Amino acid sequence: MHILLTHEQTDFDGLASLLGAALLQPGAVPLLPHRLNRNVRAYLTLYGLELPFIEPTDQPRGRVEAITLVDTQSLTSVKGAEAETEIRAIDHHEPRPDLPKNWRLTYEPTGACTTIFVEGVQGGDVHLSPPQATLLLLGIYEDTGGLTYTRTTPRDVRAAAWLLEQGASLQVAQKFLNHPLTTAQQAIYDRLRQQAETHVINGHSLILAQTDASETDEELSTIAHKLRDLLDPDGLILLVQTASGVQLIGRATTDNIHMDRLMEQFGGGGHPRAAAALVRATALSDVYDEVLNALPHHVQPAVTVAEIMSRRPQLLDPDTQVKEVAAQMQRYGYEGYPVVERGKVVGLLTRRAVDRAISHRLNLRVREVMSSGDHHVTPQDSIESLQRVMTESGWGQIPVLEGGEVVGIVTRTDLLKMLMPQTAGSGRPNLEARLEAGLPSARLALLKAVAHTAREQGDALYIVGGFVRDLLLDHPSLDMDLVVEGDAIALADALAKRYGGKVTSHKRFGTAKWQLAGIAAELATALSLKDEPAMDPATLPDSLDLVSARREFYTHPTALPTVERGSIKLDLHRRDFTINTLALRLDGHHYGDLLDFWGGMQDLKDGIVRVLHSLSFVDDPTRMLRAVRFEQRFGYQISNRTQELLQNALPLLDRVSGDRLRHELGAILHEPNWDRMLARLAKLEVLDAVHPALVFDAAAKKRVALALGAQPGPQWELAAHHDSMPLPEALTYVVWMLERPSVEAASMAGRLRLPGWLTKALLAANRLLPKLDTLADGPASAAVAALDEAPPLALYALHLAGSKAARGMLETYIGKWRAVQPLTTGHDLRARGIPAGPLYRQVLLALRAAWLDGEVTDEAGERAKLDELLND
Repeated sequence: MHILLTHEQTDFDGLASLLGAALLQPGAVPLLPHRLNRNVRAYLTLYGLELPFIEPTDQPRGRVEAITLVDTQSLTSVKGAEAETEIRAIDHHEPRPDLPKNWRLTYEPTGACTTIFVEGVQGGDVHLSPPQATLLLLGIYEDTGGLTYTRTTPRDVRAAAWLLEQGASLQVAQKFLNHPLTTAQQAIYDRLRQQAETHVINGHSLILAQTDASETDEELSTIAHKLRDLLDPDGLILLVQTASGVQLIGRATTDNIHMDRLMEQFGGGGHPRAAAALVRATALSDVYDEVLNALPHHVQPAVTVAEIMSRRPQLLDPDTQVKEVAAQMQRYGYEGYPVVERGKVVGLLTRRAVDRAISHRLNLRVREVMSSGDHHVTPQDSIESLQRVMTESGWGQIPVLEGGEVVGIVTRTDLLKMLMPQTAGSGRPNLEARLEAGLPSARLALLKAVAHTAREQGDALYIVGGFVRDLLLDHPSLDMDLVVEGDAIALADALAKRYGGKVTSHKRFGTAKWQLAGIAAELATALSLKDEPAMDPATLPDSLDLVSARREFYTHPTALPTVERGSIKLDLHRRDFTINTLALRLDGHHYGDLLDFWGGMQDLKDGIVRVLHSLSFVDDPTRMLRAVRFEQRFGYQISNRTQELLQNALPLLDRVSGDRLRHELGAILHEPNWDRMLARLAKLEVLDAVHPALVFDAAAKKRVALALGAQPGPQWELAAHHDSMPLPEALTYVVWMLERPSVEAASMAGRLRLPGWLTKALLAANRLLPKLDTLADGPASAAVAALDEAPPLALYALHLAGSKAARGMLETYIGKWRAVQPLTTGHDLRARGIPAGPLYRQVLLALRAAWLDGEVTDEAGERAKLDELLND
C-alpha cells in the first residue's frame, strides 16, 4: 500500500498538495491529517464528496510499502509502516539538514508546494472538477498571498492561470481565504490585540502579543493574519498558551525578518515570512522572554553595511612596494586599501601615508607605512556598528569580512551619504521653465494639482526617470512616472475624493493607479483657470500611476527584486543607469528643482551610459540589453567600466527567464535604430549569450527589415496582434530563424519561451524554406500538400524571404490553390455504396490534386476521374 500524507494542522497548500499527489498517483491512499485549519475543514465539509481524501480512522489495513510526504519533511507515525517502508518527500521548503539519508527528497523552490503538482497534472491526462481546481488554486493563493509574496515565482502564476482556465472559482476561493472568526477566535483576537506590545529591533517594528487559550482548541493562523492586517507591523509574533503547550506564530512583511530561523530555534519552522513552533513544558512568560532575547539575531538592520559597501575591493600584500601602490592609486583613484596577510586583515594603507612616503623619497614597503589593526565589519552589521568602528579606529575605509574573507569595503563617504542625504534646495538646477513649456496645459495643470494635494498631505512629490532625461534632451515625453516620498495610496485616495475617479492600489508595494478616463471632462473643467480657455480633456491621460519611494535589493543574482519603502534617493538608486536617475520635485517652493545624486546630468552631457554600481548587471542581467538600447537610441557610448562589467556578467543571462529576454528584444524591435542595436548586441556577444542561434549578420538584418516593414494584405488572414504580440515582432522571430538548423531554431524558441502558435509557425517556415524552389517547379498538388500544413504566419514569412519563383507560388496558393476543392463530397461517395473510412479522404485528395494539376477541368472530367479511382 502507498500512503500520501501532509503535515498536521494543515493549511490549503498542504491539502491541495495532497490532492495533486492523489491525482498523479491514482492507486495511492491520500490520508487526511488528524488536525486541519478551520477554513480547510469548512471546505471539506462542503466539497469533500468530490475529493478523494480518506479520514485517518478509515485507513485501509495492511502493510505500508511506500509513503509520500507533501508540503512537509516531517513524518508522524503511520499504521502499517515498517523500517523498510520507502519514504519520499515533495516539498518547497528548504531541505532539512537532518533528513534521514534513506529518504528521497524532491525540492522545488516554488511559492506554493501545490504548484509542483499542478505542473504534473498539466502534463498528464487528468480532468479536474471545479471543486478540485478551486482547491488547488486555494493552495497556491494561500501560500503566495494571492501571488503577492516575494517568494512567488512565475511557475506559481502560470499554474494559477491554468487552474482558472480549468474552472477554478475565485469567488469560492475568496470566501475560504477570508474566513470569518468564530466567537472563540474573536475572544482570543481581542485579548491578543489588548496585550500587543511594540518593540523596535534593528530599525524594524515588531509586535509581540501573548494570551492563554488553553480552554479552547481553536485554529490560530487566521487570527494571526487578521492581526497583521490590522496592526501592519514589520513583524508579528503571537504566543498562545494551549493545552499542548505554547503555540508560537510568526508573520513578517519584510525579508529582513527571518521568522523561519526564529521558529527553528524553538523546534518549529516554515517560511521566512510565515512560520510556527510549539514549545512544550515551558511557562508562557519564559517563552516570551526567550523570543524577545532571540529576535535581534533574526532581524537584519533596516540599513546594513551590505547596502552601501563597494564589493570586490582591491587588496594589498604587506610586502608590496609603496611606489607600486602610488601608481595603483593614481590609476583607480582609491583613497585607501585593506592590507591582507595570509587571509587576515592586518592594516589599512591610506593615500596620505603613501603621499608622505613618496614625498620623502622613501623606498618602503606597505607594512612599514600602513595603519596596523584588524578593524572590520560584516555585511549584516548596522550603520551604527560601522560608525562605531570608524570612530574607534580612526580609519576612513573599513574592510567588510564574510566567512573570513574580505568581500567589500565601506568608506567614510559612503557613511556620510547615508547619514546626511542631500535635500533639494535653492542651489539645485531648476527646470520649471522647461517643464512648463514641454507639457500640454491640461497635463501640466494635472501635475500641479497632484503636487498641491501631496503638499497638503505632507508628502514630497517627484517626477522621475525617463521623463526628466527626455525633458533635458528637448524631447519631452507624456509618460509620467510619479514618486511620492510618503504614502502614494493615501495621496491617490485624497485626489479621488477631491476630483472623482477610482483608485486601485497595492498596499504591499505602495502603488496606486488613479483612473481618469471616466472623469476626463469634469477634471479638465476643474483644472481650468477662470477667464482662460477650457482645457482639452483628450490631452489628459487615462490614468495616473503613483508610487511610494522604495528601495530594492536582490537576494541572489538575476532574482527579481525585493521591494521596501525608502527615500527618493534610495528609489533612484534602484534604477538601471545614471541618465535615468534624475528627478524633478514638484511640490511647494521646490517646484522644478532637479535632483541628481548619481551624476546623471554630466553623463547626459558627455553622452555616457553608465551603471550605478558594479553589481548592476549581476542584479538584473537584462540591463545589458537596455544599456545597448539607450546607447544606440541617443548615439551615446557605454562607459568603459560599464562595458567591462557587462562582459563579465554575460554568463548570468543564462539564468534569466525567456519571457523577460523576449520583452527586452521586443522593445528593441520597436526602436527606429533596431538594426544598430542588434548589431551592437551581437558585437558584445550578448545575443550569443542569450542563444547561439541569434546570429545577426547581413542576411538576418535584411530579413528582419522585411518583417518589421511588412504590410500583408487581407488575403493572408493575419491580425495586427496575436496574444498581444504585434505582427511585425512575431514575423521577426520567424524570418530570423529561417536559415538556422531546425534543432537550433526549436531550441531558440524554447529559450525565449515563444508562444506555441509562434513556435509552430517558426518551425513550419524553417522546415519549408529549403523545399520552396523545388515545390515551385513541381506540380501544384505537391505544393498544396506541403503548404496546407503551414500556418498563415509561416507562409507570409516565407513570402517575404523566398525567391521570386517561391513568392509567385505562395501568392498563387493563397489567392487560388488553397480554395480549390472537388465537387464530389462524402455524401456522394456514400450514395455510391462506399463504406465510410480512410478511403474517403484518399479519393477526395486525389480529386483535388487532379483539379490542381489540370487533369480535371470540368464536372464531367471529375466524374470520369472518380470512376477511374474507384475502379482502381
